Amino acid sequence: MLIFNPEKIKIMERRSFIKAGTLTSASVLVSGSLQARDNPKKNATPAPFKLNYAPHFGMFKNNAPKGIQDELKFMADNGFKSIEDNGMPGRSVSDQELIGSTLQKLGMSMGVFVVNGDTAWKPSLTTGDTGLKDQFLTACKNAVEVAKRVNAKWMTVVPGFYQRNLPIGIQTANVIDCLRRASEIFEPHGLVMVLEPLSDTPDLFLRHSDQTYMICKAVKSPACKILFDIYHMQKNEGMVIPNIDLTWDEIAYIQIGDNPGRNEPGTGEVNYKNIFKHIYNKGYKGILGMEHGNSKQGKEGEMAVIEAYRQADSF
Repeated sequence: MLIFNPEKIKIMERRSFIKAGTLTSASVLVSGSLQARDNPKKNATPAPFKLNYAPHFGMFKNNAPKGIQDELKFMADNGFKSIEDNGMPGRSVSDQELIGSTLQKLGMSMGVFVVNGDTAWKPSLTTGDTGLKDQFLTACKNAVEVAKRVNAKWMTVVPGFYQRNLPIGIQTANVIDCLRRASEIFEPHGLVMVLEPLSDTPDLFLRHSDQTYMICKAVKSPACKILFDIYHMQKNEGMVIPNIDLTWDEIAYIQIGDNPGRNEPGTGEVNYKNIFKHIYNKGYKGILGMEHGNSKQGKEGEMAVIEAYRQADSF
């Protein structure tokens, strides 16, 4: 016989609610964190990520529309501990100092910025041209000052375009020579330039992880390492996990983007959960830059990016 017991039903409902709350997805935690920005009394701090993911300015502009400090605060509130900004050298000194002080207050780190954005997309280090070499080395010296203002350690370097009128060995030697000179600038400050092989165009000189590994070994400096961008390497060579293993001792920085589309994890073919687990198990303590777009627009699209990282990080 079934006996209707209202009090017992209330207890069962409460237990079901508690169980459901335990299984609530990370997206609710993220949403709670957003609400907590407007109501500090609400304790909705999200669980920390296993790895150190770094968004960029503009990624959460709809949820944090009030500028640099608002964006950084939003990132910190949602569990991110770092940021990267390719165009940092082009910002005003006052903005650089504001970013540096805000990062310090929030307990966040600065990821990469691009050293030679003005020469990366044209013939440069491959040519052996003295003027272009001097221009690059001047950019390296300027990068040291930028790094001081934002407390950065890593800076992206792209050697430039492949030269069809020069043997590959000569071009490689020219690049190594420039990078050795640049290392002399960065080493005394404990800074690291990270070389990034890219997939944007076949005209680029640096396109593969093994090629970049060889150059770093030839430069022989703690100031010259690899930036392994998973998006670009998936396009150029595939075999992401094996190639990470092969070049591991020279990798200092990692970037993320799913392919095709170059958006957040889960929007393409790359199994980021497996890759993140592999990197984590190898003991990686560095930054993983979120160098990609958002697959969806507006506030909802931005929150979807955070949820995508919660899912990929749940290994």
